[in-house]
Amino acid sequence: MPDTAFPTDTEARILAVSESAAKRVAFLIEQEGNPKLMLRLTVSGGGCSGFQYGFSFDETVTDEDHVFEKDGTRVVTDDASLDLLAGATLDYVEDLMGAAFQIKNPNATASCGCGNSFAV
Repeated sequence: MPDTAFPTDTEARILAVSESAAKRVAFLIEQEGNPKLMLRLTVSGGGCSGFQYGFSFDETVTDEDHVFEKDGTRVVTDDASLDLLAGATLDYVEDLMGAAFQIKNPNATASCGCGNSFAV
């Protein structure tokens, strides 16, 4: 019997990028001065809830990577991270408390108060 906690069909293995996130990533890449850069989103063990999100810039795509594009901005994630991110949305939110990237992850059963780590 398949594990229903993680989507298995190709269509469910998508990472959506909001318009706000795409604009912010494009701005940050422009500040870096290298139009070849992409935002790399990773998931690793750790954080206060079991897994944590990582963000970095990268201009390399490997055979294990998946690239998602919104308005010309590219976000890349590796295959193992996509297992935990499938169906999630990368957003950028600005409010009175500050501004930050947020992951709206339907696979997370719990997350910490800061939103940087999660459990499945």
